[in-house]
Formats: sequence, structure tokens, C-alpha cells
Amino acid sequence: MKEEQFIHLVRLAWDLHRRGLGAAVELPTGKDPILLVPRESGPLRVMALARKGAWFYTWGRGDGQRVRALAGDAADRVWEVAQ
Repeated sequence: MKEEQFIHLVRLAWDLHRRGLGAAVELPTGKDPILLVPRESGPLRVMALARKGAWFYTWGRGDGQRVRALAGDAADRVWEVAQ
């Protein structure tokens, strides 16, 4: 599962790069990979999680803090939060 998480995060990082935003995938030992997006208030930490057979990007616990990983506007949503 961690490899799938990594693949989703790399795809998101690339989509953010196309929008002019830098990002880095962190692979902490024994933990889930995360995408770190630099911003003035501190890095935005994005995770890729599977729920009920669907993959999501999440950057918090609220309903407004996640988006389906394969949604056409996923990178746009994360980009907005990173501003």
C-alpha cells in the first residue's frame, strides 16, 4: 500500500509543479509517505489514503480537507490550500 501512496503523491507533486509550485515526497522509515508543499505558514503535509476502495489526498481531518486522488481538480484544490 505504501508504494501506491507514493505513486499518488508523486503524480500530485508533478501536477503541482506544472502549476509553478514546488513539492517534495518524504519517505519516513516505518511511516506513510507524505508530500510536503512549502508555504509561508509552514509546509502543507498531504497524505494519500485509501478509503472504501477509493484514493484520497488529505491535508487535515475535516470534510473540506480532502479530495479524491483521481479527481480532475485534485491538484487545483491542493494548490489553493498551499497559497
